[in-house]
Amino acid sequence: MLQVLQRIVQEVNAARDLRHALEIIVHRVHEAMGVNVASVYLRDPERGEYVLMATLGLNPEAVGKVRLRSREGLVGLVGEREEPLNLENADQHPRYRYFPETGEERFHSFLGVPIIHYRRLVGVLVVQEQDQRRFEEEEVAFLMTMAAQLAGAIAHAEASGDIVDLRRRKRKARNKPLMGVPGALGVGMGVAMVAYAPADLSAVPDRRAEEPERDAEAFRAAVQAVRAEVEDLSQRLGDTLPRDELLLFDAYLRILDSSSLVDEVERRIKKGSWAAGALRQVIDEHVRVFDEMEDAYLRERAADIRDIGRRLLMRLQLDAGDKREVPARCVLVGQEVNASQLAEIPQERLAGVVSAGGSSSSHVAILARALGVPAVMGVTDLSLGALEGKDVVVDGYAGRLYVEPSRTVRREYRRLLREEAELTEDLKQLQDLPGQTPDGKRVCLYANTGLISDVGSSLNSGCEGIGLHRTEFPFMIRERFPGEEEQTRLYTEVLSALAPRPVTLRTLDVGGDKSLPYFPIQEENPFLGWRGIRLTLDHPEIFLTQLRAMLRANVGHENLQIMFPMISRVDELEQSIALVQRAREELAEEGVATPLPKLGIMIEVPSAVFQIDRLMEKVDFVSVGTNDLTQYILAVDRNNARVADLYTSYHPAVLLALKQVADAGLRHGKPVGVCGGMAGDPGAALLLLAMGVNSLSMSVANLLRVKWVVRSFRYDHALRLLEQALPMDHPEQVRALLHDTLDEAGLGGLVRAGK
Repeated sequence: MLQVLQRIVQEVNAARDLRHALEIIVHRVHEAMGVNVASVYLRDPERGEYVLMATLGLNPEAVGKVRLRSREGLVGLVGEREEPLNLENADQHPRYRYFPETGEERFHSFLGVPIIHYRRLVGVLVVQEQDQRRFEEEEVAFLMTMAAQLAGAIAHAEASGDIVDLRRRKRKARNKPLMGVPGALGVGMGVAMVAYAPADLSAVPDRRAEEPERDAEAFRAAVQAVRAEVEDLSQRLGDTLPRDELLLFDAYLRILDSSSLVDEVERRIKKGSWAAGALRQVIDEHVRVFDEMEDAYLRERAADIRDIGRRLLMRLQLDAGDKREVPARCVLVGQEVNASQLAEIPQERLAGVVSAGGSSSSHVAILARALGVPAVMGVTDLSLGALEGKDVVVDGYAGRLYVEPSRTVRREYRRLLREEAELTEDLKQLQDLPGQTPDGKRVCLYANTGLISDVGSSLNSGCEGIGLHRTEFPFMIRERFPGEEEQTRLYTEVLSALAPRPVTLRTLDVGGDKSLPYFPIQEENPFLGWRGIRLTLDHPEIFLTQLRAMLRANVGHENLQIMFPMISRVDELEQSIALVQRAREELAEEGVATPLPKLGIMIEVPSAVFQIDRLMEKVDFVSVGTNDLTQYILAVDRNNARVADLYTSYHPAVLLALKQVADAGLRHGKPVGVCGGMAGDPGAALLLLAMGVNSLSMSVANLLRVKWVVRSFRYDHALRLLEQALPMDHPEQVRALLHDTLDEAGLGGLVRAGK
């Protein structure tokens, strides 16, 4: 049964459209369960009806015509209960509804299971039999698995318009967005450019070939090159591998010599597809054929086909590279967009970012906010193959992506863009004013930066310094660790541009969702693994080089603050401080006298909250990284789109942890800052201000918005808000409180309450 499930899942994933996916499901369920009838009813939320959309066993003429109201019939009962319904005498049930056009009067047994996508009912999957019997538990489990698999295909079809096409109402298809979660606020309109990892065949987009003959020639060259590689491997390993193992290379050569594969790719190229896209299409078709075979040995050959496909793609990429021209208004779209892919797009051409993975607190979302570019994360139903070159709209406020939007949608978002431009112009009047409430409560507003290009925009925003400079970006976009001289130049540029305003340089913070291509870290759970200070303490040669560069850059400026990330133990802090002192001593021996900068830590781990008093005794300041702290307190992976709705810094436990840190700062007379996503959320900023937080550090795009809110509310009003928020049990209550407060103050159009 498991093998049958796997084959059906692969077929559904490879379906051309929703109609094809539905046909696959009813045919394969009918065949696997040996039932008389298999049917799919889809829910039409606009009309409150279930519509028969596919069947094998009932009259096919009934498809699209049979409709049941939401509480009508056995199908309606399954949807109402949202659980399986297993009956041996369905026609005797009081909710049974007979439709003469289906021809179902001869069927007695009924099993229906709900099709649910992220808590939302989208349809019902049904099987029926003439014999009177209850279906076995294993059959119920099988059908539920099929329904879960179908749910994703239906959700994608709703967004792409396939369901509307099935109902022949195509005009509305382009008004339905793909849904994700907001990653960076703003609206972007442009052309999609798919970012795909090297040799990732599944992510290759469809695209027209500019010169089909050149693409065909490149493919033939790739075939010959891979053939030579395989032959060389076979010869070199001939004396060490058993004869049976060497047969694998013979199989690879037969695949490469197969006219069905090679000729089919060339045929598609001649029809206008670029080489990589044609290769992906043909490999997918061959894999599907092998996956459907009953013989286990032959099914395993699908893996050989995939491997050959990856080898051919890698060769095509090596030979040709990515020569695509970046659109003037580029929306970068990918399965997992990373920082280096984002950095490759000229900033003046980048209009938006969309990622199938991740959440509002994943690293690429943070980078997008730093660049002032709208982003939507966690678009789980994203179909990358068909997006290349399509006109899209990115709504970073609501977490929506429109593909080839209608004229009405375009007009509305152009209006929003004009309003944003006007708002930005209005906010400029606040640049030189302090972050101070009308009754005199002061909070420092700093900028988060990571690239040298961020420094200029930070200065133009009127920031009072840099509360977090992410030093890992230069490490991530290079092919090696940057040396001491190189780092010194980079840090000097930042410190000199901001002097005498303070600049907080965070030491190297990689691991988790931030990887170095030349220093790969493979872990089962990277967010609980070797990252941040744990990595740098284990590699003092890397850590000391960076600390020396920071200290040297500070000479003559004396505005440096050093911050250590991911501190979870007192001894980690002690070791880090000792390495700073060692770096100073080494530089002194070389004749370079360096002042001791202020040292601080990021509070990101719950253990640091519980030891906050001991940690406060050893540092000059602390800064709370609310993105990771929220993740660890709530045990929610902030990059996992499936649990994105559970990730919120408005959770009562997070608010209590923040207050505990702020109270410790008051007790010890040490400044407490916040440099995570909450700092840039104008609603949350009021709560942080009331807690006694001294500084807020955020992306430049949010700084003036936060300043406007701070300058619009009295401190005693913020204190009353905090008193109301802390006893609340649900994050939604806190969010609603802040949203209503901003609305009442006439600032609802300025900001949107965040997560």
